[in-house]
Amino acid sequence: MEMAFLQGLGLGGSLVVAVGAQNAFILKQGLRQSYPLLIAVLCSGIDGIMIAFGVLGFGQIVVAFPVIVNVARIGGAVFLFAYGAHALYTSFFHSRQLSTDVKQVDSLPRVLLLTLGVSLLNPSLYLDTVLLLGSISVQFQGIERILFAIGAIVASLGWFFSLSFGAKYLSPAFNQPQAWVYLDRAICLIMWTIAVILILPYLT
Repeated sequence: MEMAFLQGLGLGGSLVVAVGAQNAFILKQGLRQSYPLLIAVLCSGIDGIMIAFGVLGFGQIVVAFPVIVNVARIGGAVFLFAYGAHALYTSFFHSRQLSTDVKQVDSLPRVLLLTLGVSLLNPSLYLDTVLLLGSISVQFQGIERILFAIGAIVASLGWFFSLSFGAKYLSPAFNQPQAWVYLDRAICLIMWTIAVILILPYLT
Protein backbone atom coordinates (compact mmCIF):
# COMPACT_ATOMS: atom_id res chain seq x y z
CA MET A 1 0.00 0.00 0.00
CA GLU A 2 2.91 2.34 0.72
CA MET A 3 4.14 1.76 -2.82
CA ALA A 4 0.83 2.94 -4.27
CA PHE A 5 1.05 6.16 -2.25
CA LEU A 6 4.67 6.75 -3.29
CA GLN A 7 3.86 6.13 -6.94
CA GLY A 8 1.03 8.64 -6.74
CA LEU A 9 3.28 11.13 -4.95
CA GLY A 10 6.10 10.75 -7.45
CA LEU A 11 3.99 10.77 -10.58
CA GLY A 12 1.76 13.57 -9.35
CA GLY A 13 4.81 15.63 -8.42
CA SER A 14 6.54 15.11 -11.75
CA LEU A 15 3.42 16.23 -13.61
CA VAL A 16 2.50 19.28 -11.54
CA VAL A 17 6.05 20.67 -11.36
CA ALA A 18 6.35 20.95 -15.14
CA VAL A 19 6.18 24.60 -16.15
CA GLY A 20 2.91 25.41 -17.85
CA ALA A 21 0.30 28.13 -18.19
CA GLN A 22 -1.00 27.61 -14.67
CA ASN A 23 2.43 27.53 -13.03
CA ALA A 24 3.56 30.60 -14.96
CA PHE A 25 0.48 32.48 -13.75
CA ILE A 26 1.05 31.40 -10.14
CA LEU A 27 4.69 32.43 -10.34
CA LYS A 28 3.89 35.88 -11.69
CA GLN A 29 1.17 36.49 -9.12
CA GLY A 30 3.40 35.17 -6.37
CA LEU A 31 6.18 37.53 -7.41
CA ARG A 32 3.74 40.41 -6.93
CA GLN A 33 2.30 38.87 -3.74
CA SER A 34 -1.16 39.07 -5.25
CA TYR A 35 -3.45 36.87 -3.11
CA PRO A 36 -1.03 33.91 -2.89
CA LEU A 37 -3.17 31.99 -0.38
CA LEU A 38 -6.33 32.23 -2.50
CA ILE A 39 -4.45 31.12 -5.62
CA ALA A 40 -2.76 28.19 -3.84
CA VAL A 41 -6.05 27.00 -2.34
CA LEU A 42 -7.97 27.26 -5.61
CA CYS A 43 -5.32 25.58 -7.76
CA SER A 44 -4.65 22.73 -5.34
CA GLY A 45 -8.38 22.28 -4.72
CA ILE A 46 -9.20 22.04 -8.44
CA ASP A 47 -6.28 19.69 -8.97
CA GLY A 48 -7.37 17.49 -6.08
CA ILE A 49 -10.93 17.22 -7.35
CA MET A 50 -9.78 16.32 -10.85
CA ILE A 51 -7.30 13.75 -9.55
CA ALA A 52 -10.00 12.09 -7.46
CA PHE A 53 -12.38 12.11 -10.43
CA GLY A 54 -9.79 10.60 -12.76
CA VAL A 55 -8.47 7.95 -10.39
CA LEU A 56 -11.79 6.88 -8.92
CA GLY A 57 -13.82 6.69 -12.09
CA PHE A 58 -12.78 8.33 -15.32
CA GLY A 59 -9.63 6.28 -15.71
CA GLN A 60 -11.70 3.20 -16.44
CA ILE A 61 -13.70 5.12 -19.06
CA VAL A 62 -10.46 6.12 -20.78
CA VAL A 63 -9.37 2.51 -20.96
CA ALA A 64 -12.72 1.54 -22.51
CA PHE A 65 -12.77 4.47 -24.97
CA PRO A 66 -9.18 5.34 -25.95
CA VAL A 67 -10.38 7.81 -28.60
CA ILE A 68 -10.85 10.28 -25.73
CA VAL A 69 -7.10 10.33 -25.28
CA ASN A 70 -6.54 11.16 -28.95
CA VAL A 71 -8.95 14.09 -28.85
CA ALA A 72 -7.39 15.42 -25.65
CA ARG A 73 -3.84 15.08 -26.98
CA ILE A 74 -4.55 16.98 -30.19
CA GLY A 75 -6.58 19.67 -28.45
CA GLY A 76 -3.92 20.06 -25.79
CA ALA A 77 -1.18 20.38 -28.41
CA VAL A 78 -3.06 23.17 -30.20
CA PHE A 79 -3.50 25.06 -26.92
CA LEU A 80 0.17 24.65 -25.99
CA PHE A 81 1.39 25.84 -29.39
CA ALA A 82 -0.84 28.92 -29.13
CA TYR A 83 0.21 29.73 -25.57
CA GLY A 84 3.88 29.25 -26.44
CA ALA A 85 3.52 31.61 -29.40
CA HIS A 86 1.93 34.22 -27.15
CA ALA A 87 4.76 33.92 -24.62
CA LEU A 88 7.35 34.29 -27.39
CA TYR A 89 5.56 37.35 -28.77
CA THR A 90 5.45 38.88 -25.30
CA SER A 91 9.18 38.35 -24.81
CA PHE A 92 9.95 40.44 -27.91
CA PHE A 93 7.37 43.20 -27.75
CA HIS A 94 6.61 43.81 -24.08
CA SER A 95 9.20 45.16 -21.69
CA ARG A 96 8.28 44.47 -18.09
CA GLN A 97 9.77 44.49 -14.64
CA LEU A 98 8.50 43.54 -11.25
CA SER A 99 7.08 46.24 -9.04
CA THR A 100 6.08 45.67 -5.47
CA ASP A 101 3.86 48.74 -5.59
CA VAL A 102 0.59 47.67 -4.00
CA LYS A 103 -1.30 49.60 -6.66
CA GLN A 104 -0.25 46.99 -9.22
CA VAL A 105 -1.85 44.13 -7.33
CA ASP A 106 -4.92 42.89 -9.20
CA SER A 107 -8.34 43.12 -7.61
CA LEU A 108 -9.76 40.08 -5.84
CA PRO A 109 -12.48 39.37 -8.48
CA ARG A 110 -9.89 39.60 -11.27
CA VAL A 111 -7.48 37.25 -9.52
CA LEU A 112 -10.32 34.82 -8.83
CA LEU A 113 -11.46 34.76 -12.46
CA LEU A 114 -7.93 34.52 -13.82
CA THR A 115 -7.09 31.64 -11.50
CA LEU A 116 -10.22 29.72 -12.46
CA GLY A 117 -9.62 30.42 -16.13
CA VAL A 118 -5.96 29.43 -16.25
CA SER A 119 -6.81 26.27 -14.30
CA LEU A 120 -10.06 25.04 -15.86
CA LEU A 121 -9.23 26.10 -19.43
CA ASN A 122 -5.83 24.43 -19.34
CA PRO A 123 -5.82 21.11 -21.26
CA SER A 124 -2.92 19.88 -19.14
CA LEU A 125 -5.29 19.70 -16.18
CA TYR A 126 -7.38 17.10 -17.95
CA LEU A 127 -4.53 15.35 -19.76
CA ASP A 128 -2.47 14.89 -16.61
CA THR A 129 -4.83 14.60 -13.66
CA VAL A 130 -7.78 12.91 -15.35
CA LEU A 131 -6.50 11.01 -18.36
CA LEU A 132 -2.94 10.07 -17.41
CA LEU A 133 -3.32 9.52 -13.66
CA GLY A 134 -6.71 7.93 -14.21
CA SER A 135 -5.32 5.49 -16.76
CA ILE A 136 -2.33 4.54 -14.61
CA SER A 137 -4.49 4.07 -11.52
CA VAL A 138 -6.35 1.12 -13.05
CA GLN A 139 -3.44 -1.11 -11.99
CA PHE A 140 -4.50 -0.60 -8.37
CA GLN A 141 -7.57 -1.89 -6.58
CA GLY A 142 -9.49 -0.83 -3.50
CA ILE A 143 -7.50 1.02 -0.85
CA GLU A 144 -4.36 1.06 -2.99
CA ARG A 145 -6.13 3.13 -5.64
CA ILE A 146 -7.26 5.59 -2.97
CA LEU A 147 -3.71 5.84 -1.62
CA PHE A 148 -2.43 6.45 -5.14
CA ALA A 149 -4.87 9.35 -5.46
CA ILE A 150 -3.92 10.72 -2.03
CA GLY A 151 -0.24 10.64 -2.98
CA ALA A 152 -0.89 12.63 -6.15
CA ILE A 153 -3.06 15.14 -4.26
CA VAL A 154 -0.38 15.65 -1.59
CA ALA A 155 2.20 16.35 -4.30
CA SER A 156 -0.12 18.89 -5.92
CA LEU A 157 -0.89 20.58 -2.60
CA GLY A 158 2.77 20.89 -1.67
CA TRP A 159 3.78 22.25 -5.05
CA PHE A 160 1.13 24.95 -5.41
CA PHE A 161 1.66 26.31 -1.91
CA SER A 162 5.44 26.24 -2.33
CA LEU A 163 5.28 28.02 -5.68
CA SER A 164 2.74 30.62 -4.58
CA PHE A 165 4.49 31.57 -1.34
CA GLY A 166 8.06 30.87 -2.43
CA ALA A 167 7.96 33.10 -5.51
CA LYS A 168 8.57 36.22 -3.40
CA TYR A 169 12.16 35.10 -2.84
CA LEU A 170 12.76 35.54 -6.58
CA SER A 171 11.62 39.16 -6.48
CA PRO A 172 15.10 40.74 -6.68
CA ALA A 173 15.88 38.90 -9.91
CA PHE A 174 12.60 39.90 -11.52
CA ASN A 175 13.18 43.58 -10.88
CA GLN A 176 15.14 43.38 -14.13
CA PRO A 177 13.04 43.44 -17.35
CA GLN A 178 15.40 40.93 -18.98
CA ALA A 179 14.37 38.30 -16.42
CA TRP A 180 10.81 38.39 -17.75
CA VAL A 181 12.17 37.92 -21.28
CA TYR A 182 14.00 34.77 -20.20
CA LEU A 183 10.93 33.52 -18.33
CA ASP A 184 8.61 34.00 -21.32
CA ARG A 185 11.02 32.35 -23.74
CA ALA A 186 11.55 29.42 -21.38
CA ILE A 187 7.78 29.03 -21.13
CA CYS A 188 7.53 29.08 -24.94
CA LEU A 189 10.21 26.41 -25.31
CA ILE A 190 8.62 24.14 -22.73
CA MET A 191 5.11 24.60 -24.14
CA TRP A 192 6.20 23.79 -27.66
CA THR A 193 8.26 20.81 -26.51
CA ILE A 194 5.27 19.34 -24.67
CA ALA A 195 3.05 20.00 -27.69
CA VAL A 196 5.44 18.13 -30.00
CA ILE A 197 5.57 15.22 -27.56
CA LEU A 198 1.76 15.10 -27.54
CA ILE A 199 1.44 14.87 -31.34
CA LEU A 200 4.60 12.85 -32.02
CA PRO A 201 2.76 9.49 -32.09
CA TYR A 202 0.67 10.78 -35.01
CA LEU A 203 3.74 11.87 -36.99
CA THR A 204 5.61 8.55 -36.94
